[in-house]
Amino acid sequence: MADGTLDSLVATLHDHLAATATRPVREDASRWLGEAEAVTGDLTIGPLPPDDVVRTRLGHVEHLLSNVDATEDDEADEHVAAARAALDDALAVLDERA
Repeated sequence: MADGTLDSLVATLHDHLAATATRPVREDASRWLGEAEAVTGDLTIGPLPPDDVVRTRLGHVEHLLSNVDATEDDEADEHVAAARAALDDALAVLDERA
């Protein structure tokens, strides 16, 4: 798949994580989501780094999101689910390119 696809998936992942910042989520979930947003935000600045760096950072995001069970806000939960889907898709793109 093209780099544009990975760029788009990373941007989508970041957008969904950023959207949770404006929602009234549980404090513990907010910390994990904020950290995940920061990691993906770094990836959205400029061209993506090499695939191994992207994979490492997305692995960190995957770990962070694994700590978010529920946010106690339906809209935020939808964004988290969409972020997880974009993350899975981005990791699949990286797997295909490996």
